[in-house]
This record gives sequence, structure tokens and C-alpha cells, in this order.
Amino acid sequence: MVYDPENHHRRSIRLRDYDYSRPGAYFVTICVQDRTCLLGQISGEELICNDAGKMVARWWAEISHKFPCVEIDEFIVMPNHFHGIVVLVEPDPVGADLRVRPDGGAHPDRGTHAGVPLHTVVQWFKTMTTNEYIREVKRYGWRPYPGKLWQRNYYEHIIRDEIEWNLIRNYIINNPLNWKNDGEFKEDDR
Repeated sequence: MVYDPENHHRRSIRLRDYDYSRPGAYFVTICVQDRTCLLGQISGEELICNDAGKMVARWWAEISHKFPCVEIDEFIVMPNHFHGIVVLVEPDPVGADLRVRPDGGAHPDRGTHAGVPLHTVVQWFKTMTTNEYIREVKRYGWRPYPGKLWQRNYYEHIIRDEIEWNLIRNYIINNPLNWKNDGEFKEDDR
């Protein structure tokens, strides 16, 4: 296929010139490809995760083990998407930086390690969940997906203050109640 800039363009949805490895809280939404309901269902106003949905939640809980300077906050697995709050914290000082003292001697001064960028966290999460999903399709006959498990990109929002953080937490918690009105809503297509 020949590249056509009129048809083949990707615009970043990220905030221009913002450092996404900066400490802070981020609201993330990751959608299943084509919004296919592979992770569970909503019965009435209650979320019922299937094994795939439970697997996604388990990998989300592993993020802090993989990335020590990342904490997870409220999250929910929905039938065809995932919402979560990622908190990038100040990394621990590591290593030694030898600085010259005014008298000509050297003394160790601890430096800091750059924090992990948000996209690296999301990429790792998508990779781990996709790999396990593939294994379970082969092992237990989980419903296969065409192409990719997750959509190419993800939505993120920088949480700016405590009020916004609490509003987003409530949105996540109440997402099953609002399933029919959710922008990601799609009838289960089994």
C-alpha cells in the first residue's frame, strides 16, 4: 500500500510538549479492538467479568511490581474497555554522580533515575494481556479476536487536582450503572 498523507495520518491525542514521565495521576481508557465485548458483560447494573476480564484485572494489579515508581488507583474492567488511574511517583534516587568539591576532591552525590513514561506502562499492560489472551484461546477456547486484542491507541487525561481525581474515581466506580450511555457501549455481539 502506498502512503497517502490524505488518508494515512496519525494525529497525536497527547498534550503537546508535556512530559508523560512526570510524576502525577493519569486517567487511562483502553478499548478492545472494534469494541468487541470479550471481557465480560453487564447484567442489569452489575459488571460480571469473565475469565478474560479477570485476567486483565490481574495484569493491571501487576503494574506496580513491574514498575516500582508506578502506583495504581481505582480501575474497572468493562465488557469492551478498561478504565484506570495510573499514578507516576517520584523515582527513588539511584547510582552515584561524582561531583568535584571546591577543594578539588570528589564526593558521591546521588542522582535520580528518570521515571517510566505513561506510554511504556500502557504498552507493557497491553502486551502482557494480549499474550495471555492468546495462550488462553489455545488452551481453554476463549473467544478469539480478529487482528489485535486492543485498539492501537488509548485515551489519557492528566488529573490536575483532588476534586477532579475524586470525580474520575466516581466515574470509574459507576461505569457499570451507566453502561448503556457509555461512549464505548456496544451490544454484546456473540
